[in-house]
Formats: sequence, structure tokens, C-alpha cells
Amino acid sequence: MKEEIDRNANRLPLDESRDHLMVRIARMTYQQDKTLTEIAAETGLNRWQVSRLLQEARDLGVVRIEIVPRALRHPDLEARLAHTFGLRDAIVVPGPVEQGIEGVAQAVGQYLAALKPKPRVIGVSWGRTMAAVAHWLPPDWADGVTVVQINGTVAPVPGVAYHNDVAETFARKGKGRMIPLPVPAIVGERLTREVLETDRIVADVLRMARSAPMLAFSLGGVGEDSVLMRSGNVLKSEMAALLKAGAVGDILGHFINRRGEIVDPELDARTVGLTLSDLQKCDRVIGIAAGPAKHEVTLGALKAGLINILVTEEATATFALEHAHDR
Repeated sequence: MKEEIDRNANRLPLDESRDHLMVRIARMTYQQDKTLTEIAAETGLNRWQVSRLLQEARDLGVVRIEIVPRALRHPDLEARLAHTFGLRDAIVVPGPVEQGIEGVAQAVGQYLAALKPKPRVIGVSWGRTMAAVAHWLPPDWADGVTVVQINGTVAPVPGVAYHNDVAETFARKGKGRMIPLPVPAIVGERLTREVLETDRIVADVLRMARSAPMLAFSLGGVGEDSVLMRSGNVLKSEMAALLKAGAVGDILGHFINRRGEIVDPELDARTVGLTLSDLQKCDRVIGIAAGPAKHEVTLGALKAGLINILVTEEATATFALEHAHDR
């Protein structure tokens, strides 16, 4: 009887009302910026059903996101970035900043799909930008890839999306498997992180993440728009202290200043996942950033050598070059 109830709970309407529901959910997501939990509460569905209808809306073309760049790449800026910061590669999307996350995400998807040989293991982070990258990854972008999460994904605040969706989509489209890191990004005590990272399961995931030849993550902002604060990993009081200390953004939960230095060692000691030194040892580290809020954290990451492949848009690339030699 319980199994029958569970099956019914995940059933969706098959008639015309399904199409109306799909459109309604798409509007709530993309026009009203509501979370899966908020949509589920308003529609009487569960989060799984909402997520499934959103994916179906994209697959069927009910939702279409059109990116129309003037050109696919900006070779002059790319060459200057690579030379100035010693990068392996740089991808710069031309055009106005209004193209935002989606234009850069599409460029990342194309870059990953074109890699030869294909990666067998890749480490990824989570968040809205990475969810957009996962969406723009072409089907069959890899063949049997292992996707490992490289920072904690458990959100203290319920209803924040994109935590597990990113790695799952990377793996599904790459005909592979996903290895989660089911712990918070930032815990309350240093000792808690130390205990967690000595746990056999967590230690195995981190070991695989450190051995991955390629990592891909978005650069995080600070203030009210920080996904770490909105998800409850960082408190408002902690964010205020970070800003006062000169934080310009985060790299996998590690808050840095314009020079790429950690601004709060105590908070950093509570951050679960790959460290900044781990990034500097990896062969290919792809940093993804778009928009004015990511200008300074991108500069800090480049100055400290925390990424060796940058995917961004024209304005962020120009800002980094203009301030490359700031003291």
C-alpha cells in the first residue's frame, strides 16, 4: 500500500492540464525567480515533480533561452589574459554584460564538449552559474565520465536549488556517474570539519576530488547575493565581518581579497571541500565568472594562480587586465 501511495505521489497529469502546469511552473521559475520549494507549495506538487516538469519544458522547447553573441570568442582579450596571468587558456564571450550567466555558461559547455581527449574524471561545484553550465552541456559531451563534487552541498536553508542537480546533470549527459559530497559547505566549528573530513566516506570523496585532472567551478560573490549566505552556510553577521575584512568573493567557500588571500582564517578552517592549495596542484582548473559582482573575485583568483583556465565575458576580462598590476 505504501509503495502504491509513493508511486501516486510522483505521478503527473497526462492530459492537456499537464501542458498548462508546465507553462505555469516555467513562468514561476524564470519570470518570478521562485524556488522549487515555493513552487511545490503553490502548485500542490512535490519538488521532484516540479523539477521534472521544468526539465520537460526545456526538452520540449516550451522554455527556450536564446544567446546571440556577436562572435563566439574574443581572441585578443583571450591572448592578453593568458599572457598576463600565465593561463593555460581563456575564453571570453564578446558583447554586452546583459548576456550574463547564460552566454558564459554556453561557452563553458562548448569548451568542455570540444575537449580531446575527453576527461574521465571532473570535479564540479554547485550554484546558479554551474546549473546554467550543466544545462548548456551537449548530450554525450563525454563518455563514461565520473563527476565528483568538490565542496559541501548540504544547505542549512531548505529550498535552495542547484546543490546536487549540477553534478547529476554533468554525469547524465556524460553517460557516467556522480559522486556526491553530502556535507555542508561551511560548518559551525573547526573541529566539526576535521571530524567530517576524517570520516571514511567523506575522505574517499575528497581523495578522488584531489586526484581529478580537471575542476570546474563558478566564482562566488559577496553580500546579499552570495549563494553561501542565501543557503545558510554563512550568517549575515559573518558576511558583514567578511566585507569589513576586505572579502571580494569566494572560491569554493574560501573567501578571498583582491590579491587572492584568505581574509578570515577561522571561517576558512570551517570550510569543507578542496582547499586553495589543492587548486594550485591541479592540471586544469576552470574558473567561471560573469557580471560586475564577479570582477574583483576574478582578479583575486587570477593574481593568486587559483585558476589556470578562465571563462568570462568582455567586461570582466577587461577589468582584470586593467587592474593586473595594482598594488
